[in-house]
Amino acid sequence: MNKFNKEERLCSKKSLDLLFKNGSSFLFYPFRVTYLFVAEPHKYPAQVVINVAKKRYKLAVDRNLIKRRTREAYRLQKENLLYASLKNRDELLLLSLQFIGKQIYDYAFFEKKLAIAFKKLTAQFNPDENN
Repeated sequence: MNKFNKEERLCSKKSLDLLFKNGSSFLFYPFRVTYLFVAEPHKYPAQVVINVAKKRYKLAVDRNLIKRRTREAYRLQKENLLYASLKNRDELLLLSLQFIGKQIYDYAFFEKKLAIAFKKLTAQFNPDENN
């Protein structure tokens, strides 16, 4: 299950607009996490989009490096940290991970910060569970 399939990527313009208009968000440096639950049929419990601002990182090489590191950290941690808390919900989680950091960090930093962001996210929509 450590794959990142096409069905797990948030590509729909309609869903993206809905996420950014109606979604809730919180800031956990270096990420801004925006999320929204929708009642849609789904194969996977979450769909994610990863953003890096072109204004802050002019070179595509830098943006792609940040996206690759974020995507890999997401791919390896989604099953244990995110999907485990979503298995009893019937709704689809739309998730946006926006990188707002001022520098390019190594992969270990991405992995650690994303794990903490997932714990904070699951605490937001499962307040009865103590993480």
